[in-house]
Amino acid sequence: MSFPKGFLWGGATAANQLEGGWNEGGKGVSVSDICTGGKYGQSKRITPVLEEGTFYPSRLASDHYHRYKEDIALFAEMGFKIYRFSIAWTRIFPNGDESEPNEEGLKFYENIIDECLKYGIEPLITISHYEVPFGLTKKCNAWASREMIDYFMNYCEAIFTRYKGKVKYWLTFNEINSATEKMGGLLSQGILNELEKPTEFMKQVDIPQLRYQGLHHQFVASAKAVKLAHEIDPAYQVGNMMIYATSYALTCHPDDVLKNQQWNRMMNYFCSDVQCRGVYPTYATRFFRENDIVVKMEPGDEEILKEGKVDFYTFSYYMSVCQTADQSKLGGEGNILGGVNNPYLKASDWGWQIDPKGLRYSLNEIYDRYELPMMVVENGLGAYDKIEEDGSIHDSYRIDYLKQHIEQMHEAILDGVNLIGYTPWGCIDLVSASTGEYAKRYGFIYVDRYDDGTGEFDRLKKDSFEWYKKVIETNGEEL
Repeated sequence: MSFPKGFLWGGATAANQLEGGWNEGGKGVSVSDICTGGKYGQSKRITPVLEEGTFYPSRLASDHYHRYKEDIALFAEMGFKIYRFSIAWTRIFPNGDESEPNEEGLKFYENIIDECLKYGIEPLITISHYEVPFGLTKKCNAWASREMIDYFMNYCEAIFTRYKGKVKYWLTFNEINSATEKMGGLLSQGILNELEKPTEFMKQVDIPQLRYQGLHHQFVASAKAVKLAHEIDPAYQVGNMMIYATSYALTCHPDDVLKNQQWNRMMNYFCSDVQCRGVYPTYATRFFRENDIVVKMEPGDEEILKEGKVDFYTFSYYMSVCQTADQSKLGGEGNILGGVNNPYLKASDWGWQIDPKGLRYSLNEIYDRYELPMMVVENGLGAYDKIEEDGSIHDSYRIDYLKQHIEQMHEAILDGVNLIGYTPWGCIDLVSASTGEYAKRYGFIYVDRYDDGTGEFDRLKKDSFEWYKKVIETNGEEL
């Protein structure tokens, strides 16, 4: 069961879900800072005007801003070879449109990078991870506007220049294809079409034309970032980052098979086809026509996309769904991206169906399509964890989940996939992006923080901590 020599074992987090310190060190307000807490079955809210007395979980998150040394020491104790984290754009450019970066923000991430390097941990940095400056939402409706490309490039130039020689791996946009769905408008693109009143996160006013125009702006920005990174430091490697929502036809009926193919194309492949192949796929033409979407391109955009193809492919994998043309079939509980439940699979506490073999299938499908080095940069089980009287946390369910997925990654490597790294999501407990709650825990490390705003942020090792430490130590031989 040994993995290739030099395989990059680690973990993944995001600034807006882990850091806290939302108004410290010169940081500005991001779109995550205007989202309230929520829970399973109850959407978090978007509040353009911050409300007194309302709980905003991202404001303090897991207090990594003050505890990063302690956290990285714990990652090192597990043996991490790589740590995926994101930079909060609003720490570097508080409003997003400043001409000069915030030195205190640049220094904070330099400290994190240096702390990682001290332990021999490779930084893997996501440039934009659901962290659009709210100032740009108010100014130009964020990625709906082409102005964002220049703001983003100014941000990229600042961090590429500052961290030259210390960082090798970069990702441009986290789960960029989330913007093919309604929920991705604010989450990924900072687009908010109603600034006057609070809105439920899952019911925000949606204009698909703006989302797809926003995606084009992000494609151009990503391609320009790849080119800029290579110019600043030829050693830089820049990847994309996708939600890979594995999907099967519910039945072998040709209508279900076609429905699944169409869904897969726009959800799973549209964005990566542009970023990995450098051109818009032909199948998008019909989709745009039938959905009254007209993507405006400027002269030179097509050349930029061709010249700025990514160096490697990364994705998140949590679950799979099924597609059917039968309108009488109800959507699956917890399937926030659509689809219906697979009758052969069990589900997590949040209704996400657990499908380890779907990861092997996905790795093969993606690698056959692009033949680029790959990383699984998010994978994990959100669950309710209980602290025993002696302070122990027995999360055998998480160990079982991860063990089965690691086994399938190894099968994919044997199949010929060039998989170079694995960073399970939420290696330390943090705020859930989809529900805005603490109760949905993913980490190997428990954080004493709760949905009512109580807790002292103490760190506790779960059983999975020692288990994952052994996995890394043996390069996957002992699961």
